Amino acid sequence: MTDDIHIRTEGAVGRITLTRPQALNALSHQMALAIEAALDAWAHDDAIAMVLCDAEGERAFCAGGDIGHVRAKGVKGNYDAGRRFWADEYRMNAKLARFPKPYVALMHGFVMGGGVGISTHGSHRVVTDSTRLAMPECGIGLIPDVGGSLILGRAPGRIGEYLGLTGTRIGAADAIFAGFADVYVPEAELPALTRALVEEPEPGAVLRRFAATPPGGVLAGLQADIDHAFSGELSRLPGALSGEAEWQVAALKALRHGCPLSIACTLELVRAARADPMIEHCLAREYRFTWRCMDQGEFMEGVRAAIVDKDRNPHWRLAPLEAVTPEHVAALLAHLGADELSF
Repeated sequence: MTDDIHIRTEGAVGRITLTRPQALNALSHQMALAIEAALDAWAHDDAIAMVLCDAEGERAFCAGGDIGHVRAKGVKGNYDAGRRFWADEYRMNAKLARFPKPYVALMHGFVMGGGVGISTHGSHRVVTDSTRLAMPECGIGLIPDVGGSLILGRAPGRIGEYLGLTGTRIGAADAIFAGFADVYVPEAELPALTRALVEEPEPGAVLRRFAATPPGGVLAGLQADIDHAFSGELSRLPGALSGEAEWQVAALKALRHGCPLSIACTLELVRAARADPMIEHCLAREYRFTWRCMDQGEFMEGVRAAIVDKDRNPHWRLAPLEAVTPEHVAALLAHLGADELSF
């Protein structure tokens, strides 16, 4: 067990609390393994009626996976450490998506990357005033993984392409609209909600008492324009975003700053998930990218610029966006043969 996560039972509720607020509750390999073990133990335990997942600290539920550690291993030529982490994490994500009991996630603050993986596959997903949700992996040479391609593929229209390719942060109302969450509860009510769920582990009934209308979002009003811009091929995206609307300017800037190879692969993965939404298939496709991302992709440079040196100035080997070809994408997403992710 790791000190970064507190797993216990309270009455009929299995409790998972991330306890690494100093690192924005970034998900480590050991934390992912601990969550998987808890899910295995509780899935068929008649004494456990539901699972409640939350986190300590005011700033984040979970701001992503511990990618700094993965890169540090990769710099020394150890790519297997990252591959094992992602494989184990993805298997845990699949178990969560298939979990036979209610799983409630209280998603306050930053919810990104690995945090999306331990929340949005649950049955009851709660957002609040401070929620800032995003899949920003294209900015660091990754792709929206942990089953993120599935959630993005299910989003209305082309909202999934927009959020996945640009890494745009969204609040509570837009998280619900896009399919990342189900219920908004005001931040001040979270302690009372937690107590109520432990005392009465019937989340549907409890959440109906606490649910409120979230402050207005923006995605619904932009959907027609987003659908038009993101419905075509990658090559036409810059032209489709050449307008002066604030969202277009921000989206184009994100596309120009993000990793072109990651952006192109993300587009392929989101559309593949829309056509084939089985969670295990989505995770296997994502794993083909992450298995290769350290030695064949741009992950090492992306994390250097964002996490290590923090200069926010990655030097992508393959740029600009228009330089990425279908052959580049196919090479990163090709079947792994004996290394293919298994469940």
